Amino acid sequence: MTRISPARRRLYEMCATAIVAKRANLEGAAGVGFDIDLPVFSVGKVGQIAEIHPQTLRQYDRQGLVVPGRTEGGSRRYCLRDVDRLVQAQHLSQDEGINLNGVMRILELEEENRQLRHEVQELTGVTGFSVFTADMNGSITQTSRSHRARYWRGQLHAEVHALPAGESSSAQSKSMVLWHTAKH
Repeated sequence: MTRISPARRRLYEMCATAIVAKRANLEGAAGVGFDIDLPVFSVGKVGQIAEIHPQTLRQYDRQGLVVPGRTEGGSRRYCLRDVDRLVQAQHLSQDEGINLNGVMRILELEEENRQLRHEVQELTGVTGFSVFTADMNGSITQTSRSHRARYWRGQLHAEVHALPAGESSSAQSKSMVLWHTAKH
């Protein structure tokens, strides 16, 4: 388990408090650099932040609703994602009257939805042109443009070389092709 400084722990506590108060969400926390899966909080601290009794936290763990990380000694450590799930679970079960199986299914669907939104944002977040790279196996990957990549591409001098006679295109090559497409 990674040890973090007291100052960083305090920042995570403030972020968790904002999530509980619905002044922040996981996307926003991740967007400003928080590792939402970093196990930071003990049972007592999560209970205090989320206003949930430690015994309820242990029950949620046994039932698989929120499964915290464990230290080498076996102590539970909760992350920001767990805090968010706990707050949602409490709201759904206490305020909406949904049973635990329903709560678990709703939280699974919400997490899937969050991951899909993140993927869409990654795919559409690139402005202007997209850059694609291909490896030697032919796998193509979309890459975000950066100043460094633009500088590097500006230093390239395109030269066209014909393959020497007798070489086949199946010979292993160390060449790479870069291209870009405009987004519509």
